[in-house]
Amino acid sequence: MSQCVGVARNLSRKEPVVKPFVPVHGLRKAFAPALYSRKESRPDIIISCGYRPEKLVLKMKRTFSSEPFTVHLQRPEIEGYDLVFVSNHDWTRELEARPNYEKMIGVPHRLRLDEVSKRRRAARSRFSPDDRQLASVFVGGDNGAYIYDKKSVDNIKNAIDSLTSKDWRVLVSTSRRSDRRTFDALMALSSPWVTVWDRREPNPYLDYVAAADAFLIAKDSITMPCEALLTGRPVYSLELTEVPGERLIKFDRFHRDLQETRKLTRRFDGGLESYSYQPINEALRIAEVIRSRVAKQS
Repeated sequence: MSQCVGVARNLSRKEPVVKPFVPVHGLRKAFAPALYSRKESRPDIIISCGYRPEKLVLKMKRTFSSEPFTVHLQRPEIEGYDLVFVSNHDWTRELEARPNYEKMIGVPHRLRLDEVSKRRRAARSRFSPDDRQLASVFVGGDNGAYIYDKKSVDNIKNAIDSLTSKDWRVLVSTSRRSDRRTFDALMALSSPWVTVWDRREPNPYLDYVAAADAFLIAKDSITMPCEALLTGRPVYSLELTEVPGERLIKFDRFHRDLQETRKLTRRFDGGLESYSYQPINEALRIAEVIRSRVAKQS
């Protein structure tokens, strides 16, 4: 949902209408409230992501006489969308011949550069009052491609120790996928030089992004590197224990695209160096493509 909202907010100053789709089955389905009504105002654009809402989105399009312009942010299982964006790591050669298919780098997201920039001064004052270099470390959890075993957690801890030994301050944030063992191991690193989100205070993720001079992001996430690349600051990948299979192949393609093809991120090998790249803002770019396509169709 956050991908759709991120794109929609770049299309209009109005807050988008959000309709989360949660599938229900059996008897509960008969009593579930309708996700939309024919009495609603016809939407100009419908943006969806994931396979679950596809049938419903295309049904909505037919209900409103096929007038809403429909966009999907993933290769759909059902054809019928006006425009589809597929991540480079999911792109296949046969899609080149599809005029309504477009590539995208990673995934779009909700973060906006103006919001991040406005928070930077206050965030740095809070987390680095002596104005030392500050690195934000973002970790996730097991996802079928990687596991957070002892080797993975030790690698993250060693990376943090390496930075503090070089006078970096470090901010650490876990995600909803992070298990208790990983969280406890990282909390044990808390010190005057390492701040770990304790999960009791409100999530400081946006301030961690704003304050950072560089990022270390565990390889199990696709969204977090894309969010960090909005800033133009160095983004390094933290290695994790791999789980062989199709899901790992997809993540490997994603990281090779960012590191080797586009030179946007780097593998962390013990130190952080500054380097330049063109920041990416796929939510904004995708919104511009949608706007152009809608104008041509009018």
